[in-house]
Amino acid sequence: MGIDASQGMIDAARKYESENLMFVLKDINDLNYSEKFDLVFSNATLHWVRDDKTLLKKVFRSLKFGGVLRFNFAADGNCIHFFKVIREAMAHPRYLKYFRKFEWPWFMPDVDTYNALVHQSLFREASVWGENADRFFPDTEAMIKWVDQPSIVPFLKHVEENDKTAFRQFVVERMVKETLQGDGRCFETFRRMNVFAKK
Repeated sequence: MGIDASQGMIDAARKYESENLMFVLKDINDLNYSEKFDLVFSNATLHWVRDDKTLLKKVFRSLKFGGVLRFNFAADGNCIHFFKVIREAMAHPRYLKYFRKFEWPWFMPDVDTYNALVHQSLFREASVWGENADRFFPDTEAMIKWVDQPSIVPFLKHVEENDKTAFRQFVVERMVKETLQGDGRCFETFRRMNVFAKK
């Protein structure tokens, strides 16, 4: 069973459904299963979850005895250029008013922090390790596409319509300046958290 909080993602996935594969519209924070799964797997998603302590408890409960948890998600040190630029944009006098009550959308812990969270749970075995997945975009166009989807989305939705274009342009121009290399590629840091645990 695959879950996602986006109806669009579920609609796209449902063409792959089969006898033993289904997709359900569900927020990961609403997991409420008990001893149902042999494996709970997540890739490139859990940095959007803010309360991992509760998540780990729910995943533990959803696994059968001997079941396995396997996570991979963004970790500390991820996207240092984008985070620098977006914070500059948020602090700019023209846009500051939009972010006075803004909550940072991601939890990207370091290995020690997440290792402690996992070992506070009830899993019998657990391993947590980091991974350097730094990326060179082939050109500025590819990097800008990544900025537009998904990176800038949580910020742009807080900006009023008459300022959205200028805000995006501010971010794009500074990202090009920050990331452009001598060979025309653009560099950004991508750091991953890997988690394996057994109930």
